[in-house]
Amino acid sequence: MAGHSKFKNIMHRKGAQDKKRSAMFSKLSREITVAAKMGMPDPDMNPRLRLAVNAAKAQSMPKDNIQRAIDKASAADGENYEEVRYEGYGPGGSAIIVEALTDNRNRTATAVRTAFSKNGGNLGTEGSVQHGFERLGLIEYPASAGDEEKVLEAAMEAGAEDIESSGDGHTIWTAADDLHQVAGDLEKVLGEAENVKLAWKPNLTVDMDEKNASTLIKLIDALEDDDDVQTVWGNYDISDDVMEKLDR
Repeated sequence: MAGHSKFKNIMHRKGAQDKKRSAMFSKLSREITVAAKMGMPDPDMNPRLRLAVNAAKAQSMPKDNIQRAIDKASAADGENYEEVRYEGYGPGGSAIIVEALTDNRNRTATAVRTAFSKNGGNLGTEGSVQHGFERLGLIEYPASAGDEEKVLEAAMEAGAEDIESSGDGHTIWTAADDLHQVAGDLEKVLGEAENVKLAWKPNLTVDMDEKNASTLIKLIDALEDDDDVQTVWGNYDISDDVMEKLDR
């Protein structure tokens, strides 16, 4: 799905900035703490926690940080985070889903609404764009994990629904309920994945011209810079040509 690969391009470009690293660790820690609090503090007994820990490992988060985030879940004075989802419209008719973990709904809602309004978008009501997406499991491997045939065979054997391979790597889609099992089976064959998470996959994508893409990236940056925002999904497609122009 083209929109996702272009989304990855944006993430890779942003990832080159060191200042993003501590913010990323903070978001990963928050997800680990919430996952540990909602179930067992043992990743082997808690699928969501295992996914969160694997995501942290994939970003080279130190083991001490991971354990500290798990321990925080049982701390009596620990923060209480709740999951919130926001939906809205970005530049060029794009649809955006924002997932957040927050201990203050009012603060987060205000920040998200401001990010949309200042960057060519509008915050919608719950359910306003969700119908244009599917809730699926997403597993990503680097190209070094194997050639397309090897990864395809492993994914089919594990029960994945779809796979897309390119020079950048392999994107594997699963049913939401099958994500933990498929990821575990693939790990035995291909090693640890770069990314394992529940995702919002758009049914249709919209092409972004240079002007809309530029504004859209500012919107995504503003949303992701918020500590409460965990993930931003969209149905946009930014062509390689447009990305190259924006990178100049």
